[in-house]
Amino acid sequence: METHGLDVIRDTERKGTPRTLFWPWFGANVSILGLSYGAFALGFGISFWQALAAGVIGIVFSFLLCGFVAVAGKRGSAPTMVLGRAAYGVRGNRLPSALSWMLTVGWETVLVALAAMTTATVFDRLGWGGGTGTKVVALILVGALTVVGGVMGFDLIMRLQTVITVVTGVLTLVYVGLVADHVHWSTVSAIPAGSAQEFIGALVFMMTGFGLGWVNAAADYSRYLPRSSSGRGVIGWTAFGASVAPLLLLVFGLLLAGSSEELSAAVAADPIGALTTILPTWFLVPFAVVAVLGLVGGAVLDIYSSGLALLSAGLRIPRPAAALVDGVLMIAGSVYIVFFADDFLGPFMGFLTTLGVPIAAWCGIMLADLALRRRDYDEADLYRPDGRYGDVPPLPLLLTLAATALGWGLVTNASADWLEWQGYLLGPFGLGGKSGAWAYANLGVLAALALGFLGGLALGRDRVRAQEAQPPSRQATPV
Repeated sequence: METHGLDVIRDTERKGTPRTLFWPWFGANVSILGLSYGAFALGFGISFWQALAAGVIGIVFSFLLCGFVAVAGKRGSAPTMVLGRAAYGVRGNRLPSALSWMLTVGWETVLVALAAMTTATVFDRLGWGGGTGTKVVALILVGALTVVGGVMGFDLIMRLQTVITVVTGVLTLVYVGLVADHVHWSTVSAIPAGSAQEFIGALVFMMTGFGLGWVNAAADYSRYLPRSSSGRGVIGWTAFGASVAPLLLLVFGLLLAGSSEELSAAVAADPIGALTTILPTWFLVPFAVVAVLGLVGGAVLDIYSSGLALLSAGLRIPRPAAALVDGVLMIAGSVYIVFFADDFLGPFMGFLTTLGVPIAAWCGIMLADLALRRRDYDEADLYRPDGRYGDVPPLPLLLTLAATALGWGLVTNASADWLEWQGYLLGPFGLGGKSGAWAYANLGVLAALALGFLGGLALGRDRVRAQEAQPPSRQATPV
């Protein structure tokens, strides 16, 4: 079991090369859920080529953001949300840590719930019973595997992700071969093009569904690399490992969804289970294996990082206990999705967009802080409120709140009733209001990212220079 929590990884424990980052990132993103994003993208009312462009740009760009943040890990050898203290202060960083915790717990909950729903669908098609009992057992088994991975920590996760990468990669290729005859290019190519606003909406959805869902945890795995590791290698292997599977899955998912309106509609209710309806019966069990393993691969990384974020938010318990707490919340949320929620896609999109705005603002500020720094972090001062990084500096917090307020004013979530208050700036900014053409473009995510980055560059330059002008501090025990 990994004993490290928020502390800095010692030089003697740093190992590997940037290439090793391929395995956890590929394993976490090779999920069959990537096929469902084809239906999600076409649901914005755009053509195949528009959806493909939106997916490629959104996936690659958002995972490049993860790669840039991952560089902080090898420069500071601490978790992502601890390194954020350089920009936000030691206790000021609790706000973005809490947001990060909510996002990762939400993602792990969604993934575990999908695994249970997929298992029930497969069992139902096989005639083995896909009712409440099956769902309960599936939730227990998948939840237990996820929690064990999160509690045990880094070494087990790296080994698990390597296995998941190989198994899911091979079986996914078999799935593609088996259902290829369901693709009808004449139907796909006949889908009419959508507006620029609909294209932007799909692009932003891809960003929030992929890289922006991981960016707050991007340094949690690169922190184990030696300081001498290539920064370009860290960026490249993170972005490549995370992007390659979603890109391939998206292409085929677009072809499948574009070939059948019935399948595309079914994916909205059961994103992975619906994909079994076009499979031969003999491959249903292998499909369940690849689907569940792919989802577990993502959930394990999420629960590990959510535990670290919870500690960074101020809870003083051991890291394994934090992962266990998150596991309990994950199971409770999964029970609600599986047994009580009437719709999956609406709340899912609302969740991604709503938390995607403040995370985009944090990402912009974090990237600006990284771009301004010429030296590695002073490790001891990351844990001292009276150190060079400060305690609660007001400017980054105010910038985050301003960027979030701007972002929420430029997004809408009509499919989630509890989020209808968003979009309050679409009218004043002349964008047609909540029912206009720009209502579902989700410009707020891009606006928050841009404002966070540009504001961070403008407001943080003098602060970073003053921090780096100070002599190295004495090493202290991290707390």
